[in-house]
Amino acid sequence: MNCRVCGADGVRPFLDLGKTPLSDGLVRPEKLDGPEPRFALDVAFCPSCKMVQILEDVAQELLFPEDYPYFSSFSDHLLAHSRRHATNLVETRGLGAANFVVELASNDGYLLHNFVDAGVPVLGIDPAPAQVQAANDKGVRSICRFFGIELAEELLAAGEPQADVIIANNVCAHVPDLNGFVAGMKRLLAPGGLITIENPYVRDLIDHCEFDTIYHEHLFYHSCTGIAGLMERHGLHLNHVEYFADLHGGTLRYHVSHDSGRSAELERYLAEEQKIGLDTFRYYEGFAHRVEHLKTELLALLRGLREGGHTIAAYGAAAKGSTMLNYVGIDRDLVSFVVDRNVHKQGLHMPGTHQPILPVEALVEQRPDYTLILAWNFKDEIMRQQAAYTEAGGRWIVPVPKPEVVNP
Repeated sequence: MNCRVCGADGVRPFLDLGKTPLSDGLVRPEKLDGPEPRFALDVAFCPSCKMVQILEDVAQELLFPEDYPYFSSFSDHLLAHSRRHATNLVETRGLGAANFVVELASNDGYLLHNFVDAGVPVLGIDPAPAQVQAANDKGVRSICRFFGIELAEELLAAGEPQADVIIANNVCAHVPDLNGFVAGMKRLLAPGGLITIENPYVRDLIDHCEFDTIYHEHLFYHSCTGIAGLMERHGLHLNHVEYFADLHGGTLRYHVSHDSGRSAELERYLAEEQKIGLDTFRYYEGFAHRVEHLKTELLALLRGLREGGHTIAAYGAAAKGSTMLNYVGIDRDLVSFVVDRNVHKQGLHMPGTHQPILPVEALVEQRPDYTLILAWNFKDEIMRQQAAYTEAGGRWIVPVPKPEVVNP
């Protein structure tokens, strides 16, 4: 196996989650008895460029079909985080009508609309048709394309200006040709411009046993060391990093530009990653045993509750929920249904395990004794929103970093 990024051989696998269905491959009721493809889900470390990556390739058209169900605007926490990000960029960089902001993987315009409201011209780029349509409907100019060096050249040839700011949130994990993606950002970025990139931190994934953030859409799992090397290979510079502990289980925001100038904060992160050995295979090699232990504990908890006559539902028909249900083996006998705020997911069924996805009101209406929070990265927001369920006697189970029953 050669590395997806640097091409070096000797990539070393450290976790095998078996063959799983596509994490966002929600199943329509009429297709529950039909074939459901599964793909190997193995994770590996490249000793050369320090990139953590999965080994199996799935066609992008399968991962992001026309009915791709993820819409960013259904998370209040993410919306607030994105609003702060946009507002800060407008203020610190003095953005106005003479500037241009591009977001890659712009989804339904959840972030860019903040720039539009501030009078800043924007362009969203996303491969999901329904999300792009939703963005355009709300006045966020967007196109339905996969981004790379070819599209960057095409946009510039068509008269689009270079971007003063490029935002790439939760997309650098998804891109098969990461080199072409970064080359496209470099080409599209104006002199003196800024790229901000957000992705979950691989250190949190390993340290907190967040194995369910691994699925076929996530080809890469990033660190400061890996991102710094990737940018340098394309003539860009990672200069600063911010950490958000309450976003997606721990997220880093990378600041990248044409010019070099590393902050003390970035230097601290790079030194710490080297100190703990995050840039070596040793850091990852015991992870599989910890994941197996979590699986055993969670199954024992759920089976014990069911044997005691308790009913269990789940919250969050998210991609990570699919990995959790399928790897652990949580079928409809253990968890009878899943609720989600996203109306585009309601009425469908979870991949592989086939729990029906219902509106969140079902928690109060059906009153399961316990609810497993599959979208644990938003657990505080979820429990606040569902106070009526808790007040009615419902209890919550959080699976990561270890399975436990919690109260708001």
